[in-house]
Amino acid sequence: MVAIRQVPVRDGDVLLLVGTTKGLFLLRSAGFQRTAWEVGGPHFPGYDVHAAAFDARGGRRRLWAGSRRSHAGAVLRFSDDFGRNWMPPGASPLKFPAGAGASLKQIWQIRPGRGDEPDVLYCGVAPAALFESRDGGATWSLVQGLHDHPHRPRWEPGGGLCLHTILPDPSDRRRLYVGISRGGVYRTDDGGRTWHACNKGIRADFLPDRHPEFGQCVHKLVQHPARPGRLLLQNHGGLYRSEDFGESWQDIGRGLPSDFGFPMAIHPHDPDTVFILPLESALFPCTPGGRLRVYRSRNAGRSWEALSQGLPQKNALETVLRDAMSSDTLEPAGIYFGTRSGHVYASRNEGTSWKLILGGLPPVVCVKAVVMGEPGRPRRRASSRRPAAVCPSRKR
Repeated sequence: MVAIRQVPVRDGDVLLLVGTTKGLFLLRSAGFQRTAWEVGGPHFPGYDVHAAAFDARGGRRRLWAGSRRSHAGAVLRFSDDFGRNWMPPGASPLKFPAGAGASLKQIWQIRPGRGDEPDVLYCGVAPAALFESRDGGATWSLVQGLHDHPHRPRWEPGGGLCLHTILPDPSDRRRLYVGISRGGVYRTDDGGRTWHACNKGIRADFLPDRHPEFGQCVHKLVQHPARPGRLLLQNHGGLYRSEDFGESWQDIGRGLPSDFGFPMAIHPHDPDTVFILPLESALFPCTPGGRLRVYRSRNAGRSWEALSQGLPQKNALETVLRDAMSSDTLEPAGIYFGTRSGHVYASRNEGTSWKLILGGLPPVVCVKAVVMGEPGRPRRRASSRRPAAVCPSRKR
């Protein structure tokens, strides 16, 4: 039997939730220092943990994890004591209803709702679908408007059809975005009843029509609450920015060694600063030239700078997946990522320098950073905070 190590977690800690193909690990740094890390786990040893989240709304201190083992299926569980006990102990409450024509294969994303909706949660799964809970996760319902969309039967299943990104819009509680691998970006403006594709300008190089209405293989989508009209996107070939709530997209991949990759992270305080980690190509999804480098833009993708201090620059053929990069909310912000070779790297200074904080893990597929108790220190003002744009659908 695998021994599971527990770590004490207190206000004033930074906590990393690290999902791997063989379990969930918790990394704790005391006192916002982010210099030394204590390791707990593995929780769900032997299980693939592609999704993890922490929910502090409404006085909770709840961990969520989506685990899967081939013979046991996908299970959604939570813990209110940082992993000492997980509920429910048996079957997951998350499942497709009878007659949906689908069965749950993998949980790809767990997303708490907005701060003023403490009982709302979302889950993205494979096959590509969105689930919603309005009672804190006790029960879940399939978002039927997306599941019944006329595009869904024509989403291409090759390469893994999954719903991996969920963005509740901070400026309009009726608006929500999702990113679907081999489906594209979809947005609802009426709380999930209807959805429309938002892929104008995004390439699909693997299709005969390189600019279809839908079918793009979106890898990651990010948004900042200070600029809700702006979205940034890492595609299966191509980096993009939208300034009109996803209605149109502009290529921002110039100046990079490759525009293929999976992860993307937005700075917690500055909507102009974004981080990516390019990979060579879909056929060779490893760091270009064997050099592990994060790229940072401080102007929303108009230019990029390579960040390599502390990262291996020889024979580092690494792969970083779409949910394996995260940022904390401290000042300066911490940036974290994990690799398929089982390494976890951290930066305490917004990517300027890096440190290997843990190695020897199973392949890392998910990294989420949590600050336990907000530190209350001054925040740096966002560099380009402008009045929020009006969503095009609201103009009509």
